[in-house]
Amino acid sequence: MQIHLAPMEGVVDYLVRDLLTQVGGIDQCVTEFVRVVDQRLPRRVFRRLCPELDNQCLTPAGVPVKVQLLGGQAEPLAENALRAVRAGATAIDLNFGCPAKTVNKSDGGACLLREPRRLFDIVSAVRRAVAPEIPVSAKIRLGYEDRSNYMDNARACEDAGANALVVHARSKADGYRPPAYWDCIGEIAAAVTMPVIANGEVWSVSDYLNCRRQSGCADVMLGRGLLACPDLARQIKAHMAGETYQPMHWQAVCELLYRYHSISLPSYPNKYAGNRVKQWLMYLRLQYPQAETFFEIIKREREPEAIERIFQHQLAQAA
Repeated sequence: MQIHLAPMEGVVDYLVRDLLTQVGGIDQCVTEFVRVVDQRLPRRVFRRLCPELDNQCLTPAGVPVKVQLLGGQAEPLAENALRAVRAGATAIDLNFGCPAKTVNKSDGGACLLREPRRLFDIVSAVRRAVAPEIPVSAKIRLGYEDRSNYMDNARACEDAGANALVVHARSKADGYRPPAYWDCIGEIAAAVTMPVIANGEVWSVSDYLNCRRQSGCADVMLGRGLLACPDLARQIKAHMAGETYQPMHWQAVCELLYRYHSISLPSYPNKYAGNRVKQWLMYLRLQYPQAETFFEIIKREREPEAIERIFQHQLAQAA
């Protein structure tokens, strides 16, 4: 089994990839999407979202990273896939799942699921553009307005030469509302020969087991579940191996969050200091009650010095 870290736009950047892959249990990462319209993108665009290009497309912990592209036109995507590979990418992922309105209005993401032929054309063009040894994968939802054509989209990706398919078990219209329709992923996995990775609503080991039972997929992609529980991948792997594992306690999570604050602080103006930490706390409080208290204390603070003092107090309390 393999566990993939989901490419959450505006959330899972290279710093989060670094930290979560250091925690362990993750086998594969995917970048936030590189938006492709009709221009040939310079190397700096790929490197901005994927600094791991300078490290053989590996995180510092040695976990491979795919470069994800998003767009609606086959040839520009193919050209930029090749440019990404020339910049150092070792695998390409194609985003057909983003539900954001701004993305869909710009002919990208989940809106393409209305036309399986377009998925076929895009995957085919990218597959032809890059060398055979470069894997090309795709990420889809179960549909756009409804869940009626997921099989057509899955077959389009396979027929076009995709090496693997990630399926988020909801339609665009479903958004992120429970439930996830893992049984639909099972229908796809039974109908195609390429590897299928299940995605959606896995927050715990129990969720993983239910997802695996309904979808038939051992491989899973985790997003919000890993942000809420940073060692969820390790918990799942320990359970499947029959090993005893002690989940991360709040002190370790708080230390992880402080490292994130320290390394991300130089990337933002002072007035935005702590914004990414607050964002992560929004997820952590789903699993750790201490994160709720921390968030209430820090949510209105903007000065780095004040945030530092709060962190030191929290770390001392957690010790």
